[in-house]
Amino acid sequence: MPTPSDPAAALPLSLDLEDFKGDFSFDALFGSLVDELLPEYRGDDDAAPAPPPPPPVLGAAPPVFPAVDELLGLFKHSCKELVDLRRQIDKRLQNLKKEVAVQDSKHRKTLGELEKGVDGLFDSFARLDSRISSVGQTAAKIGDHLQSAESQRETASQTIDLIKYLMEFNSTPGDLMELSPLFSDDSRVAEAASIAQKLRSFAEEDVGRHGVQSAVGSANASRGLEVAVANLQEYCNELENRLLARFDAASQKRESSTMAECAKILSQFNRGTSAMQHYVATRPMFIDVEIMNTDIQVVLGDEGLQADSDSIADGLSTLYREIADTVKKEANTITAVFPSPSEVMAILVQRVLEQRVTTILDRLLIKPSLASLPPLEEGGLLQYLRVLAVAYDKTKVLAKELQSIGCGDLDIEGLTESIYVAHKDEYTEFEQASLRQLYQSKMAELRAEAKQQYESTGSIGRAKGSSLTPPPVQQISVTVVTEYVRWNEEAISRCTLLFSQPTTVAANVRSIFACLLDQVSQYLTEGLDRARDGLNDAAAARDRFNIGSSVSRRLAAAAASAQDAAAIQGEQSFKSFMVAVQRCASSVAILQQYFSNTISRLLLPVEGAHSSACEDMGSAVSVVEAAAHKGLLQCIDTVMSEVERLLSSEQKATDYRSPDDGAAPDHRPTNACTRVVAYLSRVLDVAFSSLEGLNKQSFLTELGNRLHKGLLNHWQKFTFSPSGGLRLKRDITEYGEFVRSFNAPSIDEKFELLGIMANVFIVAPESLSSLFEGTPSIRKDAVRFIQLRDDYKTAKIASMLNSITYE
Repeated sequence: MPTPSDPAAALPLSLDLEDFKGDFSFDALFGSLVDELLPEYRGDDDAAPAPPPPPPVLGAAPPVFPAVDELLGLFKHSCKELVDLRRQIDKRLQNLKKEVAVQDSKHRKTLGELEKGVDGLFDSFARLDSRISSVGQTAAKIGDHLQSAESQRETASQTIDLIKYLMEFNSTPGDLMELSPLFSDDSRVAEAASIAQKLRSFAEEDVGRHGVQSAVGSANASRGLEVAVANLQEYCNELENRLLARFDAASQKRESSTMAECAKILSQFNRGTSAMQHYVATRPMFIDVEIMNTDIQVVLGDEGLQADSDSIADGLSTLYREIADTVKKEANTITAVFPSPSEVMAILVQRVLEQRVTTILDRLLIKPSLASLPPLEEGGLLQYLRVLAVAYDKTKVLAKELQSIGCGDLDIEGLTESIYVAHKDEYTEFEQASLRQLYQSKMAELRAEAKQQYESTGSIGRAKGSSLTPPPVQQISVTVVTEYVRWNEEAISRCTLLFSQPTTVAANVRSIFACLLDQVSQYLTEGLDRARDGLNDAAAARDRFNIGSSVSRRLAAAAASAQDAAAIQGEQSFKSFMVAVQRCASSVAILQQYFSNTISRLLLPVEGAHSSACEDMGSAVSVVEAAAHKGLLQCIDTVMSEVERLLSSEQKATDYRSPDDGAAPDHRPTNACTRVVAYLSRVLDVAFSSLEGLNKQSFLTELGNRLHKGLLNHWQKFTFSPSGGLRLKRDITEYGEFVRSFNAPSIDEKFELLGIMANVFIVAPESLSSLFEGTPSIRKDAVRFIQLRDDYKTAKIASMLNSITYE
């Protein structure tokens, strides 16, 4: 009951669980609770206006929110109802939990019973499946037995028929007139052929079986089916001939369907091998003589065997193109006719290579005799090798084209190689013999040219009356060496064409390159030797006209004139040898460049081949270097002989000892010095341009040493006055300036020391010992020079020598 103290309890309030279901909104619930108490807060437009607030009581403060007490009571009452609702919900939840637990227990029990039932059902299915499998296997076995029985029945039926047919063939020897109509009916040829093959196989097995029994001594061996085998073989031969005749007739009429039918039937005889071979053998290209003659005419042309390799290459290309076109056409027919076209193509291509190609190659590749080489006028061995390379190359191209057309399982590459095996086995010997033949021919040609030049030059010399005209020297030619290299390069290209295995290529390349090394080494060495012969002839001429001083003036003048001619000859020989050395160096450079560019890449893949070839080349070059070194030493002898002659003839005693020593000194070099330097400048000009590197340095150093020694020996023949010493010092300076062009520091140092030693003729006797304080190494030579002073005795310098030598 509502009380005055709890007025809110008397307010209408209805809270139900349905209010909280669905789209619950707290704002809507709160609004429904306070709407009646706070109508002025309604949001409706038609709501009554809010009543004015009561007048304030006098002396009392007006209330801030008059409905607060009612709302507070309402809220408390609502809380109580909500608590009651929560308790109701909790109770209902407890009841639901209990019901769920009971239902869950029942459900688990039901599932357990279902699982047991499912397990039993699976066991039943397994037993059923096993039973079905067993029944199926039994049915399959029964089916197999039935099929086997049916097969045996059919086999037995066929065997009975075969036995009947076999008895017909085994009845009368050689009489095939009483056979079943099957064997004479042209419409049943295929069936007859099949049965005949089966009968023959059966009969041959029986004969073989009885033959084995007889071999082991069986006394009851039957006569067998020898008659049937003979009759069957006769019948099969006859049938095969009939089919081949039909096949040929259809082939002439181009009836592909009939040809295909015959080929199919013939395939039962030896797998159709006879039919395939018969078809290939009857192709016009193998039996028409006119075609074979045309092949030779196409390749050799009107020139016959004298045709060059280029013409033969064109002819082979034309012929092989025609052969490939023919094979391509035959391939179309074979594919349309034969059951196994690849086997027929293999037979056809093999026949093309072994007969048609080999026939023309036998005419082309006539192997020459190494004992009697064909002359170069007819091409020599080189003609055979070039034709071999051309034919091999063109045949390889043809083989690849035939391979692309189709040739079954035929090893066409191996077959192609077998055609050339006889030529390739002796290839290296022929290549080496060809290179030797070319070399000998070239050398004979060069000798003939030199002889012709000598005869023409000799006649001119005799006409002029010259007895010292030297024969022309056959000079080394870089062009000739280049030609040798070109021959070798051509041979190497043939070698790499004919062989593909790296080891075989390397072995052949080494043999061929060894020929070039021998040729170049021999050619250059002989050329250097010929150039040295010129030096020897010049030396002999000098010695021949070297006479003493105690002769008449007329004889001395004639000898001097002859010596001048010999000197000119020596100078020419010197220049010729220098040119020969220069050309040798260029030739060796060409050889080394060829080895680096061509030979090395062919030898490097094979272990040891490259290093061995390098050793071979080093040995060949060392032989040439030895000949060049010997000649260069002779060149130095030639130069020094002329220097000594010039010094002996041009150097005057008054050059270094003037009668009037008080005259003004002559600062010019002596005439002998001028002549020697001019000569050296002239002859060594070709040496500077011909020699290079270490060869040039070594030659000039040796020449400088010999010149230094020769001058020392020459000056030992004179006595020197002070002014003569100055003249000598001017000569030494001239010589020193010239040898400075040698770029040889050791030679420059020697001539500088000579200039120092020349001071022994200039200084006063008491100052001699001071000259060697800075250069004690020249003291020994200086002592010999001091003895050449014109005042050596008068100034009593001899007593000073001991002190100088001791110091």
